[in-house]
Amino acid sequence: MLLPGLKGRPRQSHHGQIVHGQLTSVAIVISEDGRYFVEGGSMRRDFWFHHPFRVRYSEVDAQAVVFNAHYLTYFDTAITEYFRALGYDYLGEVARTGVDFHLVRSVVEYKAPIRFDEEVDVCVRVARIGRSSITLALAIFAKGSDDLRSTGEIVWVCTDQRTHSSVAVAEPLRALIASREKALAQA
Repeated sequence: MLLPGLKGRPRQSHHGQIVHGQLTSVAIVISEDGRYFVEGGSMRRDFWFHHPFRVRYSEVDAQAVVFNAHYLTYFDTAITEYFRALGYDYLGEVARTGVDFHLVRSVVEYKAPIRFDEEVDVCVRVARIGRSSITLALAIFAKGSDDLRSTGEIVWVCTDQRTHSSVAVAEPLRALIASREKALAQA
């Protein structure tokens, strides 16, 4: 099945197979012009939250695309807005409990270029909550579309700031996240 906007047959990945999305079981196909689209559904549907960005001139490199380090800045900003949208008082909780999150893993996968003055949506969801960790799944799409530009994963570990030892993710935060992340609530 071809998605609206795709002309001709989907081009195979450089490995000769359709690329499979990491965030869901749907297939990601590459169009003739190199754009990525989701086949069989929309990965955007996996996310209840997105934060819009418009690419500024200072964020592009000599190749006229977003410089790689800015993807993590986009992710970090969107994660901050995700927790704000949840109603979680991040700074207040750190001050009250002495517990904060340390970044222990960050992954960015580039799917298609993002250019100067382009509008994109950075989507965020919590994919997993462990005893002391939170794994966030991220995706960047062209504004209002299924045109996938990047995926990412961020893993935080909950840490006592006095001892720098991992501690359990607080139950109220787990419940707050589960109230919006239906897949976690059902698990």
